[in-house]
Amino acid sequence: MATMFSPSTFFSTTTTNTPNTTITSPKPPQTPPPSKSHLPIPPSKPLLTTLTTTLTATAATAAILTATPPSLADSTAATTYQVYYGTAASAANYGGYGGNSNRKDSAEYVYDVPDGWKERLVSKVEKGTNGTDSEFYNPKKKSEKEYLTFLSGFRQLAPKDLVLNNLALSDVNLQDLLASADNVTSEEKKDEKGQVYYVYEIDGVAAHSLISVTCAQNKLYAHFVNAPTPEWNRDHDMLKHVHESFKTIGSF
Repeated sequence: MATMFSPSTFFSTTTTNTPNTTITSPKPPQTPPPSKSHLPIPPSKPLLTTLTTTLTATAATAAILTATPPSLADSTAATTYQVYYGTAASAANYGGYGGNSNRKDSAEYVYDVPDGWKERLVSKVEKGTNGTDSEFYNPKKKSEKEYLTFLSGFRQLAPKDLVLNNLALSDVNLQDLLASADNVTSEEKKDEKGQVYYVYEIDGVAAHSLISVTCAQNKLYAHFVNAPTPEWNRDHDMLKHVHESFKTIGSF
């Protein structure tokens, strides 16, 4: 027996009255659910490490680009000096500074003066009382200075301790520094010509001093470099250079 199908049979199930015969309409085709794709999940630690490395490199690059280069003005290596030629003239022959155009030829000693330091004119009274022959100071802090004293009639150096005490007799500032000193050191050095120098370093609470003493041409020369503690800490290398630059010249 022939059975007829209408379009509606694709959307519903119909049962006829024909005995022992059941006709089931087919179900509409169903689209299978999309299959789940399984993407690999990378481990978190390598990703975190890579991100950290990238951020670190970026920060380092930014620091290099924004960092301010060091200023040469703050470096002691940039300090320049002028050589001072001292004549150690007696008070009777002392005619002031700048009047002797032949100072270099008649000099008895030399030392370096940092550029920018000022010369203090020494009076005849000072030269006659404590033998001060020359003095330079830092105009930004006048107590940061170097100066030289000399005394005639000395053919050779006395013992180190005795020399320092004798220098203090005519130098009130040196007396005060020794009285408050935390540490005083002394040593004997010789230059390339065999000339002996006594070198003293006085470390006080408020100030620091470097002293170099020698005898030549029947005179005792003492070169002082003094600075308050803050300036000493700041200008240590420069002050050491000035101290070590002192030497006597000429015939001995």
